[in-house]
Amino acid sequence: MRVDYSSLYRRIGYHFKNEALVQQALTHRSKQKEHNERLEFLGDSILGFVMAEALYQRFPHEDEGNLSLLRMYLVRGKMLTDIAKRFDLGEYMSFGVGELKSGGYKRARLLEDAFEAIIGAIYLDSDMNTVKEQILSWYDDALRTLNIEEHTKDPKSRLQEYLQAKIQTHPIYTVIATEGLDHDQTFTVEVSLGSLEKTYCAKGKSRKQAEHAAAKIALNAINIKED
Repeated sequence: MRVDYSSLYRRIGYHFKNEALVQQALTHRSKQKEHNERLEFLGDSILGFVMAEALYQRFPHEDEGNLSLLRMYLVRGKMLTDIAKRFDLGEYMSFGVGELKSGGYKRARLLEDAFEAIIGAIYLDSDMNTVKEQILSWYDDALRTLNIEEHTKDPKSRLQEYLQAKIQTHPIYTVIATEGLDHDQTFTVEVSLGSLEKTYCAKGKSRKQAEHAAAKIALNAINIKED
């Protein structure tokens, strides 16, 4: 049965030439073999690049660490879910019976995946300049109102906030090795993430420096995708 995507096209501001691409972008793996995970992979990479370039141009005096934190905020979690809901992507998604009964069309992770898949589909349906313009139009308000201080807190603070929001726990830092003379020591710190059952290690010239480095490694790792 053919789905009428005309209202979706108006919402996203783009009309697909190849409708099979938008259909695939909105199909969950529970529905059929031809699903949206490859398009999601492509869209995730494109979104990351477009946001990196936009931040690089808009904030010429921010260092790499702060730009990374800003990008993390823009390409993960609530931001993607909010945009997907703005477009009502859930209304157009196709699921297998089990996933549909469990409310897959409302699940944040699946909405995020569909949004990224739409980006990948637009790229394949057009070109890089077109998909870039689309993404920047969707993110216009977010980029204009971006609060740099709010999203560039030190890595330990960011990690703690992330874990509290996700699994209501705190990171635990443990010094697992101390090397060198008293005036020139190197600390190795391990951070554990509670029920996520993951640990990350880093070294620093002080315990604080090592803790911050470990938190940064953990943030980079866990913010790839989390259910």
